[in-house]
Amino acid sequence: MIPHVAPPVYPDAVRQGRFAATIVRNAAELNKMAPEFALVRKCRIALLGIPDDTGIELNHGRPGAVQGPAAFRQALVRYGAASPADHALDDPRPAYPRVFDAGDVVPARTLAETHDRITAAATGLLELGLFPIAIGGGHDCTFAFVRALARAFGPMTGVYLDAHLDVRPEPGSGMSFHALTKGGFARRLICIGLDPLANTREHMDYFHAAGGQSLTPAQFDPAGWPADPHQFVSLDLDVLDMAYAPGVSAMNPCGLTPAQAGAYIEAAGRCPGVRGFDIMELSPPHDENGRTARLAAHMFLRFLRGFAERP
Repeated sequence: MIPHVAPPVYPDAVRQGRFAATIVRNAAELNKMAPEFALVRKCRIALLGIPDDTGIELNHGRPGAVQGPAAFRQALVRYGAASPADHALDDPRPAYPRVFDAGDVVPARTLAETHDRITAAATGLLELGLFPIAIGGGHDCTFAFVRALARAFGPMTGVYLDAHLDVRPEPGSGMSFHALTKGGFARRLICIGLDPLANTREHMDYFHAAGGQSLTPAQFDPAGWPADPHQFVSLDLDVLDMAYAPGVSAMNPCGLTPAQAGAYIEAAGRCPGVRGFDIMELSPPHDENGRTARLAAHMFLRFLRGFAERP
């Protein structure tokens, strides 16, 4: 049973031939564990929405990421072919792994309670043998999501694409990687795409003292992805340049290109040591023409393409 989730909401009409039409979604039946519900048991991936931006408000960011999971699903309905053109017809492997949408975590009255609900929901997915992918939501939710992974697999190596270190000691959207290291849930951190002008010396000192590495794209080749056995990967959409991704809590004036980020995400999907993935800080109220939401859908599909190549 998956606790604290509400069923996912999709547009009424999902066109056949779109990837979204292949997603299994029936949280009520899964929670009953109906014997005939065989489709979910054939899935390898579980999608979990986290519609909460309390942490962003606490850090005085632009609120709106509470609407992120809904905008992501809307974009996924409109983007992504079920049979992509670059998938060879004679390839015995499917283009994508089968995906179950578990729905959205229902936020609680406090940030700590919401985090507990996220951890419990992610734990439920892991207990079903599913690989969890979370869509947020404030980046503080990564702490709660990864806490479930670490309790299942042990202390994790974390690779996160982010313009910010997010090592603030106080509760808020910038707390995740401080909380993960202090709690013993993360033993190694690699941050890609850091904006030095948007981070303090104090935070960088803590990050380095905790064993963190900050790498530029020139320093980290996706082909050389770490071989650590238990990893998580987190994509904060503000790592992307604001020309491509305006719909985030804190826009990045000099960020990565979608091509750069996509190469990392597909490599992460391919790596068997990666145990969980999230996409965070999609903020629809600031997203002109849904550009950032479509990029989030693209990154999700890139991860799945890599995952399909796993042994």
